[in-house]
Amino acid sequence: MPSTVDRRTFNRRATSAIGGLAVTPLLVEGQAIGQERDPAEKRLVLLGLNALARAHKFNYFADGHRGAALVSAHLLCRENGLTEPARARIEQLFDLNWGKAKLCQPFPEADPDPKQIRRIGVALAEGGPVLRQVGHDAIFAMLAIKGFRMLPAAATPERIDGVCKLISSMKPWRDVEPDPEVKPPPFTDTKAASRFVLREASDAVDRFIGYGQGFAGHMLTFGQSLIELAAMGDVEWAESCRTAFRKYVTVTRLGPKPDDKRYKEHAPSKLRPDRADYWRRRGDKTLGIGHVFKYPYSYYDLLRAADDSAMQREWESKAYRIF
Repeated sequence: MPSTVDRRTFNRRATSAIGGLAVTPLLVEGQAIGQERDPAEKRLVLLGLNALARAHKFNYFADGHRGAALVSAHLLCRENGLTEPARARIEQLFDLNWGKAKLCQPFPEADPDPKQIRRIGVALAEGGPVLRQVGHDAIFAMLAIKGFRMLPAAATPERIDGVCKLISSMKPWRDVEPDPEVKPPPFTDTKAASRFVLREASDAVDRFIGYGQGFAGHMLTFGQSLIELAAMGDVEWAESCRTAFRKYVTVTRLGPKPDDKRYKEHAPSKLRPDRADYWRRRGDKTLGIGHVFKYPYSYYDLLRAADDSAMQREWESKAYRIF
């Protein structure tokens, strides 16, 4: 349920993060972090909610990704204190690619009804234990719920109807029996659950070298979505996806199949998405369907919550593979 300050927000305000990613103001690239580029408007969030609510009318899967990426980009900037140049470049990238598309256009004016936000969680829980399209039902649902709670004026019945239709559009995918050895901690145990997800994702990076890093990236986003739901107080909705998440871990641990498509690996780089140079060096048309925002948002969120210096060092040596 929504609250003025949820447990995750309290923890971010009360503790320091690892590796220089602090939750209290400090200087990064000469600017105090924690400043909102658009604190009142939350423009990217609104564009993302519009896209999530309209995606079912277009290419529900790809366009759902785009909506989720917009919300994730706002959270990435806000929670990691990205500097003004980085934020400006990210907004520019959206304006050059999706910002003016029909997908993101305004919805008709209507009275908001924030109480209806819970319908999204109900739609997610209705999927039960079925693994649906790499867990994107949970990923999209969490970001929509979080976005509407940040912008309750956007929680109109038409938008919420659209998001529920998007969640219900997700189809079963590799819905195997979960390995009984796959036992994630309770999602309410933020630190332990975050360490579990980071460990599985790190192992997946190594396992899938040469085959693309979608499995590792979605381990981060799927797992983080359930931990974040629990942190927001929506424990029942998070736990309703436990079996589906266990199935995803089971599939990921199997590794690539011999006939799976191979992909060229990213070149080693020390640039990371929390730095302005990373976004400046990205081409204007390199957003894909939005993993470039969703992966780092979940990655940094999990690292903060895990509070594990050894895990951070391990990831720092290989994070370029997913960024």
